[in-house]
Amino acid sequence: MAEAPGPGTFDVSPCVVASGETVEIAIRPLSNGTAFATGRTYAVTSTPMEDQTRHEQAFRVDGDALRVTHRFDGEQEHGLFVEELRGTERVPVADARVYSVGADLHARRPLKGDLHIHSSRSDGKEPPAHVAAACRRIGMDFMAVTDHRRYEPSLEAQAAFAGLPVDLAIYPGEEVHPPDNPIHIVNFGGTRSVNAQFADPGWRNEVDTIARGLEGLPPKLEAYLYASALWTFRAIRACGGLGIFCHPYWVERRRYHIPGSLADHVFAEQPYDAYEVIGGYHRWEAESNSLQAARYHEETRRGRRIPVVGVSDAHGCGSGELFGWYFTIVFSPSPRLGDLLSSIRDLRSVAVEALPGAPVRIHGPMRLVKFAHFLLREYFPGHDALCRGEGDAMLAHLAGDGSARDALASLQGSTLALHRRLWSRGA
Repeated sequence: MAEAPGPGTFDVSPCVVASGETVEIAIRPLSNGTAFATGRTYAVTSTPMEDQTRHEQAFRVDGDALRVTHRFDGEQEHGLFVEELRGTERVPVADARVYSVGADLHARRPLKGDLHIHSSRSDGKEPPAHVAAACRRIGMDFMAVTDHRRYEPSLEAQAAFAGLPVDLAIYPGEEVHPPDNPIHIVNFGGTRSVNAQFADPGWRNEVDTIARGLEGLPPKLEAYLYASALWTFRAIRACGGLGIFCHPYWVERRRYHIPGSLADHVFAEQPYDAYEVIGGYHRWEAESNSLQAARYHEETRRGRRIPVVGVSDAHGCGSGELFGWYFTIVFSPSPRLGDLLSSIRDLRSVAVEALPGAPVRIHGPMRLVKFAHFLLREYFPGHDALCRGEGDAMLAHLAGDGSARDALASLQGSTLALHRRLWSRGA
């Protein structure tokens, strides 16, 4: 028997509903052809993924849409299988999907972002403003340029689009390198530079004071290394930023770039705000991401609550490498900085690996990972198409196109409108 066109072939609105909500779902073909016709008889069978019960529902055809009213229980994906009844024959017509979530997730937007990326102001290839526009073009809702030891490039990216109707949230940031310490730490969203504070000799006195008060250090760990890392995380938090512990299993000069004793103690004490569980590694460096993910799962089994992010750490947007391969999805009330940071800290984010030609892998809390897989199939393709138009207009603005402002104004709010259309009002 023929199979129905699969998920992604139809527009399903809403496709995200609150658990326990009875809601009307409209299913429309994405092509110009009419899939449902008045006068023909259809049956819709709802099959939830978790409890695997089957329930055949009544519906009505309204124009080009088939409308099904159903109660969606639990936190799970539901298949809506549509068949045309032709006497004793049942002809598959559509395979649509809906996801029901708890009230806490239903009230939040899934927002894509890159919290660690470089520009030509350090060792990247493109200027900061170009990096920001390129991020929007591939579907990012928020980002920060985080150049090595430099905070100003992130402000340059913000200034390039100040006053324009741009929906991409561009935040300040930097990659922080404490002197004489191999650890890398990202300051995402901080109101001032932490790297700049190393020019003040007083910071070393503060670190020495911290070092003298440390207890329980591993025998092989130099007190200064952990004390200076701890000082850095505290300084980021003091300026309102998110301190990200970066790529502990990056192999540099045939060894991990930080000592194992330092990584172990950072995981044990958790001075960071988020862990870069997925970093920007090339394909031949995949082992490093595997180890970082394994460490995450090992630490959570020990009972630790670990906020996670995924980042591209890209040093170029047009090379076809790294950029867009890794990112974070944050389930947040909005793309405002405070909402993003509190959501990440509250374990409402996942790290995504989406290498070309490879299966998508997502890391984080189980319920979020399941939901994110659904969203990457059913929601983000449409979202990303809208972002592409805005990113193109942002790049046109940088090239001096005077019509770019009008193009941006026409696109403003389009991703929010898509979210509102595809999310039900809630139970």
